[in-house]
Amino acid sequence: MMEVKNQSSLKSRPFGRWDYLKITILVFATTGLWQSMHSLILPIRILDFAPEAEKNTYLGLMTFVGLIIAMLLQPVFGAISDRSGFRMGKRRPFIIIGVLCLLLFLPGIGLAGSYAVIFAIYCVMQISSNAVQGAHQGFIPDMVPEGKKGQASGIKGFVEMLGGVILIYIVGKLMDNYAAGDGEQWLWFSLLIPGIVLLVCMLVTVFTVKEKPGDIENRFSIKEVIRNTFKIDIKTNRGFLWFLASRLFFFAGLGIIQQFSLYFLMYLGVPAPASAAARFLILAVVGMLIVVYPAGRLSDKIGRKPIAITSAFIGAFGILLIILTKDYNMIMVAAGFIGVALGGFSGTNWAMAIDMVSTGEEARYLGIANMATAGAGALARLIGPVIDFFEKQSLGMGYQVMLFTCLFLFVVAGLILTRIRERSNR
Repeated sequence: MMEVKNQSSLKSRPFGRWDYLKITILVFATTGLWQSMHSLILPIRILDFAPEAEKNTYLGLMTFVGLIIAMLLQPVFGAISDRSGFRMGKRRPFIIIGVLCLLLFLPGIGLAGSYAVIFAIYCVMQISSNAVQGAHQGFIPDMVPEGKKGQASGIKGFVEMLGGVILIYIVGKLMDNYAAGDGEQWLWFSLLIPGIVLLVCMLVTVFTVKEKPGDIENRFSIKEVIRNTFKIDIKTNRGFLWFLASRLFFFAGLGIIQQFSLYFLMYLGVPAPASAAARFLILAVVGMLIVVYPAGRLSDKIGRKPIAITSAFIGAFGILLIILTKDYNMIMVAAGFIGVALGGFSGTNWAMAIDMVSTGEEARYLGIANMATAGAGALARLIGPVIDFFEKQSLGMGYQVMLFTCLFLFVVAGLILTRIRERSNR
């Protein structure tokens, strides 16, 4: 009864700044964990097991399989949470169990003694994380008033990338020490810090977000939910399919430059490449943080599409700078442009998805939207063997192919967005 009272009082007062923060703070931890894992921890850890000439292939294969798992499971967990009837709410039980499983398996990244073991642990962590993310992303459509969802999406993007930049900076310093052979304790610190942050953010979410209790009488078949999770009426949701395609291409381009930036900087001969890769990602995130919140708010007034299209072409310009110069300082400038592109795209593209979701199926549709994100990540990893193949033909050719692929993907993402007719609810 007290839970219902809390929920009604929450709805009777304005949705304030603290409300935005408490429904988004968990992405600070999850993004920080996975940004650090994909960009720094795994690329350096894999060097303990992989031959030098095949490191991109080993890394690409592992993260490809993990992201396929994410692509398939996140919408399923979202759809199940949409229909769940727990007394503490539809979303929080999945968040608690998923985070605890993540924390249980996280030390395995350091304990693993072979590529096969670290591969298996990574996949289990992906399952756990997508239970968390599939349910958590239902908070914005569940709780944020109409007319403020673009602002909420901007704040989500801001918090997300803030977690990425802070933890990447810290982990980059620690993993440089591990890569230099200064001891395994640096690897353990690199795993411990994101784990502590994840636990704290989970507790804040669980104890501050007051959900309405789920319908305990609601009975459903998990088999039926899984069967219906990926069904979309193409005739009535054609715009949503164009949206998914734009998201796939944009985040595939971003994922390539993020995933293989460390090895690219190694090829250029940059000193302390882990710290340099961290600086690249940090500058990208700073650019993103500057624009993501204003872009989300502005999209509530002028629409999502113009900002998202412009952002895709800014990302293409950033990649073009790297292709034309390959100078370290100019690469860092390009990182800022890529970050601005990410901020504008993230702050508006996610709001565009929220505009399109069907009532009562919010987490399912947003899970499908994140299928495009995970699919983009998986697609990005497939270029690992391509890089290695062309590098064997001529030193540097593989990374040229990588950069031109990124350029192509950003441009196509912008062109696809022109096909979407926005649904105005502002």
